[in-house]
Amino acid sequence: MRSVTYSMSVSLDGYVAGPDGRSDWAVPDDEMLAFSTEQLRDVGVLLLGRRLYEAMLYWETADEDPSLDDARRRWGALWRAVPKVVFSTTLTAVQGNARLASRGLVREVERWEAEPGDGDIAIGGATLAAEAAAYGLIDEYRTRVCPVLVGGGLSSYPQHERHVDLELVETRTFASGIVYLRHRVLR
Repeated sequence: MRSVTYSMSVSLDGYVAGPDGRSDWAVPDDEMLAFSTEQLRDVGVLLLGRRLYEAMLYWETADEDPSLDDARRRWGALWRAVPKVVFSTTLTAVQGNARLASRGLVREVERWEAEPGDGDIAIGGATLAAEAAAYGLIDEYRTRVCPVLVGGGLSSYPQHERHVDLELVETRTFASGIVYLRHRVLR
């Protein structure tokens, strides 16, 4: 069965975006981009919230950007190839290898779990991840902790009154000071 993963870059104080909505402190350097590219190779489908989908639209046409280096072109090609399901109540159309969700999150996850194929079911976006966590859908949390305090903003972790035990299964420290933590949900 496919794993449902939530991967995010967070500030040390636990936010995916600061009070001003910015997350430029999470832009990957070359080492982190190589790591993210390898992780993206293991994704079979991305379930995205609207804000993250819109933030990532650049990558739908990034191959037209002459300033991109080869590593970012490779990442962009992988991004475009992965099927995406976008959860939104305001969008009427999406671009690229994406479709709007036609059913609720639980049913979408069940659909992808039942389909043959490889690759994780990756949740993208803090709000969508909070919903997935509330339903107990997330199998792994993959956190890139950035060495910055932003003092508030959009929390990276669901704030539901629910206790979840986790097992640390992988760590890695990058030259930039980012620490990667991979936790599996204990069931």
